[in-house]
This record gives sequence, structure tokens and C-alpha cells, in this order.
Amino acid sequence: MSLSTLLRLFILGGLGLVISMPANAQSRNPVYWDVHDSTRTRPPVVEPGPAPADPPTAPSDATVLFDGGDLSKWEHPDGSAASWTVENGYMEVKPGSGPIRTKEAFGDVQLHVEWMVPTTVEGEGQSRGNSGVFLMGTYEVQVLDSHENQTYADGQAAAIYGQYPPLVNAMRPQGEWQTYDIVFHRPHFDEGGTVVTPARFTVYHNGILVQDNVELTGPTAWKERPPYEAHAPALPLRLQDHDNAVRFRNIWVRELE
Repeated sequence: MSLSTLLRLFILGGLGLVISMPANAQSRNPVYWDVHDSTRTRPPVVEPGPAPADPPTAPSDATVLFDGGDLSKWEHPDGSAASWTVENGYMEVKPGSGPIRTKEAFGDVQLHVEWMVPTTVEGEGQSRGNSGVFLMGTYEVQVLDSHENQTYADGQAAAIYGQYPPLVNAMRPQGEWQTYDIVFHRPHFDEGGTVVTPARFTVYHNGILVQDNVELTGPTAWKERPPYEAHAPALPLRLQDHDNAVRFRNIWVRELE
């Protein structure tokens, strides 16, 4: 039993209270659980329906970051040219080459991104179709092959990594395009660097609401929950290289500030 589980049982038991919090209330409170707690309830599976035959057109006021042509709007974090593969209208992670980020910086945004995990199923858990969409290079919406694949709840597809599992598992099978529609509001800091307003996410996975205006406890991270550190009001969007050949297409963003 985890330390956090023992602590909440001790507190509630010591007060003579019946432990009857709804399971969903527990699972939606990041502080209530240890990061990547294997006992955390996994979201139910929901069938999202087939992917559209053609990707939707970006709105007229959107900044198109990738339309299948080239990676001219992307670079590696060291400023070198993005070296991921581009073919057949998509970009594909080149394992071992490192993450890529936008040359342009963003704050509050509406983001649309489509992605596909490898058709061939290899590995399990976090080793299958792993990547990530990092707003401001800091706050991650997890990309993972979560179709018939068990992993910790706060690390499956559409999780706010290490903090919020998705409300449901809306994953399509391998070889089909997945869609994220993300509304992100950046954190605000006072002059002393203290967070005044935390970052917030609303996420639709394949048209289904999976994150409902959730407030982040700080940056997302593996096996830890670090506190906020003051940063610029606009930073690049980043896509992760996690050694899996995940594909991306039709990426556009609308600035909301």
C-alpha cells in the first residue's frame, strides 16, 4: 500500500469518518495519489467511432505548424534543423534524434494535432507508441498506444502526464489516426515568481471530452511532481522523441490571448 494511501486512511479513520469518497473524485485529484500509482483507477474504454477519411481544414485564423509539406517551422532544442522523417503527408519521429519544437513561441492556445502509433504492436505499457505533446515545452498531454494496453492511469493516452488520467480511454486501434483538440491556458506569476494562476487544460481525444478544465499542480514529470517555476509568457510547443516511430499530421494552433 502506498504512503499516500496509508496517510489518507489514517486521517479519515482517526476522525471517525467513513471513507466514501467517489472513485472519480479520488482519481481526479492529483495530490490524492502518488505519481504513477498502479492502484489508481483506470478510465473506462469508450469507442470513439472511425477516424475521418480526410483531416479537417485549419480555421482561417490558425497558424499552421505542419501541413504535411516540410518541417520549416520546427527545430531541435539546440536550434539545429528538425531531422524527423516527412513523407506521405505526415512527420514521423526519428528515434534517437531527440525532440523537436516550434520556432515560434505560444502562450494561451487552442491546439489541434493528429497522431498515429505504429501499426505493429511491440512492447507493453509505456514502451508502446510513446510520445508527448508539451505545451510551452513544459506541460505534457501524453501520447501512447493505449488500445488494449495496460499502464498506470496518469500515463495513458490523453493523460496530463503524472497528474490527471483521462476521463475515458477514447483510443482507436493501432494504424488509425487519433486527434487531440486542446485548450491550454498558461500559468501566471507575480513579480516574485510565485504562481498566481495555475495552468489549465481542456482536452478532447477523438472528439470526446477527456480533460475538463483541470488545474495543474506544476510542470508534468516522470515519477515526481515538481512545483511551478516562473517562466516566459510564451514558449515553444514541443513533440517528444521517446524512441517510438509515432507519426503526426495536421498540426495547427489558434492563439487565445
